[in-house]
Amino acid sequence: MNNVAIAGATGAVGREFLKLMEARDFPINNLKLLASERSVGKTLEFRGEKINVEELKPNSFKGVDLTFFSAGKSRSKEFMHHAVDAGTVVIDNSSAFRMDPEVPLVVPEINPHMAFKHKGIIANPNCSTIQMVVALYPLHKAATINRVIVSTYQSTSGAGAKGMSELLNQTHAFANNEPLEVSAFPAQIAFNLFPHVDVFLENGYTREEMKMVNETQKIMDAPEMKISATCVRVPVLRAHSEAVWIETEDKLTAQEAREILESSPGIIVKDEPVAGGYPMPWDANETTETYVGRIREDLSHPKGLTFWVVADQLYKGAALNSLQIAEVLAAG
Repeated sequence: MNNVAIAGATGAVGREFLKLMEARDFPINNLKLLASERSVGKTLEFRGEKINVEELKPNSFKGVDLTFFSAGKSRSKEFMHHAVDAGTVVIDNSSAFRMDPEVPLVVPEINPHMAFKHKGIIANPNCSTIQMVVALYPLHKAATINRVIVSTYQSTSGAGAKGMSELLNQTHAFANNEPLEVSAFPAQIAFNLFPHVDVFLENGYTREEMKMVNETQKIMDAPEMKISATCVRVPVLRAHSEAVWIETEDKLTAQEAREILESSPGIIVKDEPVAGGYPMPWDANETTETYVGRIREDLSHPKGLTFWVVADQLYKGAALNSLQIAEVLAAG
């Protein structure tokens, strides 16, 4: 898989792919950068070389072994079959194929074996789902989780570069007593938050919330697990946070849970009952691990636990998880 393409290369996640592939020394002979027509003529740097951005077209995938898609759901649906027909393996970061029963939905710490069951497409889960399941899975293996309640605190990077820019621009405008422009989000995000990520559905939940329900059940192969989510957008640049409550079949003490998480891949436990003794989004910026803290037994349920999870949305929540899937495939 040495001939690699990135579709959506000029977006927030696309640029993170370049940084991570360089940092992790991912094996590449030829790299093709693909984006919309308006990005043609731009160059991006990779391993000291400037690479021209090409327009994403149906014939872009000839000779490409692996393509990372991060160009949005509609573009994935438009171009995916062209890539697969050309013999390219696609790791798709959009929601287009996540719940397709023929497409594996992979988090390497949990179900790496599923990556080899692809038929040309592997789906990368939703960012808020990824960090939660990394923490849930080892606890589920130890004590069987019956129920999950989660509230997310999702950064503006979840809406891409335009979301991050809007937070910065509104903050600057607020400080200078200027009008605040709202375009990337449904409401002002500077000095505010709102429980509204993605569109509302008929059941009263948002699509983001239902992604967490459906994707968690699929990744963990736990269709009976009961899950309820409330997703909140907060004025943080990058890194999502989550407050998670679980009820288990077998009781786990907080110390047992702490020890299980400390020995689990991809997790760093930061859990001291002092100021700053817990994960925060600012600390998680541009880091590759999922951080867990505030681990405690739930006072309202005899077999309940609650904890706090933080991870970089652009890294583990998007580009890094996709790259880790590719590393699983490369290792064979």
